[in-house]
Amino acid sequence: MKPAPSGPRRVRVLDYVAAVTVTVGGRALPIGGVALPNRRLVLRWLRRQALRLADGHGRDPARGAPWLGARDVRPVTFHGSDAPEALRAWAGDHGSQDHAMSALESGRPALLTVVDPFVGLGVTLGAWPVDLCGWVAAASGDHPYPPRTEAEGA
Repeated sequence: MKPAPSGPRRVRVLDYVAAVTVTVGGRALPIGGVALPNRRLVLRWLRRQALRLADGHGRDPARGAPWLGARDVRPVTFHGSDAPEALRAWAGDHGSQDHAMSALESGRPALLTVVDPFVGLGVTLGAWPVDLCGWVAAASGDHPYPPRTEAEGA
């Protein structure tokens, strides 16, 4: 049995954010994202999106899938099969998932970028911890809310 810690102890509350971004020609466009309460849910969401993107390879992205949820990423057209296969491999590799889990647990981001070399399309899946409780407490203590004004003529 471990002895009880002496003195007050600050509990660190973390939320996690995940996003999928497409980069073409130096311009980045976010195509989906979520904020979830724990890293397992964030990684599950990223795996699901990786498989959705990989499984959409070779299909017409203009025709929306009936199972597309509100928080799911929109389809991306890949011109080669390397990027979809890399997404599929990452989603199914337990070692990659453990590495991502360890990164998030230690406060670092977990990132995966795959590139379609035919057109220079990059897809980045990323997750990172966000200390929302600590940030909100610090921000509200240092900066009071500005007064709200209504727009004239609205």
